[in-house]
Amino acid sequence: MNKQASFKATVNEQFTFDEVKGELDILPLENGHFHILKGGVSYQAELLKADYNNKSFLLKINGFKYEVKLADKYDQLVKRLGLTVAASQQVKDIHAPMPGLVLEISVEEGQEVEKDTPLLILEAMKMENVIKSPGEGVVKSINVSKGDAVEKNFLLIEME
Repeated sequence: MNKQASFKATVNEQFTFDEVKGELDILPLENGHFHILKGGVSYQAELLKADYNNKSFLLKINGFKYEVKLADKYDQLVKRLGLTVAASQQVKDIHAPMPGLVLEISVEEGQEVEKDTPLLILEAMKMENVIKSPGEGVVKSINVSKGDAVEKNFLLIEME
């Protein structure tokens, strides 16, 4: 007996649907566009963004955007057991890991960043070191300029 996988779906962090099954007729078109048929109703869909590791998707369906997060039976079990780990880490401040020279600044104040977003390049001991964001956040202020020499632990970027 072939049993289809079942998911719990959360849409726009407002609506939750239990036991969502893959019972859709989906016709892939081009460039992330799809034609979906469900219960005799036709939908035009576009995949705008996909984070497969976190089972999170941004879709545009018939002109409206929806953020959909899926949880399979294992995700649901981990949550019930209280074993969930924060999916994203909020960044507070970025300090210089070593003394060096600021070669390039890759972000601007007010910019939203995700984990591993390159923030700046710091030259130390004739090597270029890309300083990346350790988590999510918004750049509140940049306390250095291109060409500045900084000491270890100097506050480079404040986040909010």
